[in-house]
Amino acid sequence: MTAPVFVVERMPTGTEFVLEGPEGRHAVSVKRLQPGEDVVLTDGLGHWAEGEVRSAEGKDRLTVTLPAGVQEEPEPTPRITVVQALPKGDRGELAVETMTETGVDAIVPWQAARCITQWKGDRGAKALTKWRSTAREAGKQSRRVRFPEVAEAMTTKQVAALLAGADFAGVLHEDRDHDSTPLATAELPAEGTIVLVVGPEGGVSPQELAAFAEAGALPARPQRAAYVTAGTAATALLLGRTGRWG
Repeated sequence: MTAPVFVVERMPTGTEFVLEGPEGRHAVSVKRLQPGEDVVLTDGLGHWAEGEVRSAEGKDRLTVTLPAGVQEEPEPTPRITVVQALPKGDRGELAVETMTETGVDAIVPWQAARCITQWKGDRGAKALTKWRSTAREAGKQSRRVRFPEVAEAMTTKQVAALLAGADFAGVLHEDRDHDSTPLATAELPAEGTIVLVVGPEGGVSPQELAAFAEAGALPARPQRAAYVTAGTAATALLLGRTGRWG
């Protein structure tokens, strides 16, 4: 079994580290780690260190030895970003969780025209915090050391600008009245950035499609998946096609 991952605010600089606070509590009281067991410490930004538990003290303090020091995982390429229209209820957190576990690099909440959910004021701030917390926990559970960035919610105009700067930009959209390219056969870059847009339950509006097309995005037929899981399915397909999944 792969060693459990714990997040630290700053990576250790020596050969020993004391894990305290919520992460230390989880290691000692939930995982019940014992001396001699392996752990991985990470800042979620690609830096990580393999360690071995030297001692567990109290309910929230774990001393770890780090024989190999800190290492860094190279930034992946091509970088995959999914723009996710805001779903209803807690479905957004489900989308973030599964995309993170699959391997997405960045997630952008999008306030699409046909979104029922509205992120405004405190409600929006709380929802964004939940998405970011979900990405962090899913990153830990899937043993990642580089967690996906969850950006501030974007407008359609901001999403169009993001698409314009991508090496490949696509909108997951299936419409009999519009030509679209299967994502499974679309020409993808070997490096750089890939940005995909997942629309809301009511679909991407014609005005939004026009704005995204003007930015250079191609309509791409997705695998058969619900709008909440479309980003996850597309991420898995792209990771396989680009060779990032060996």
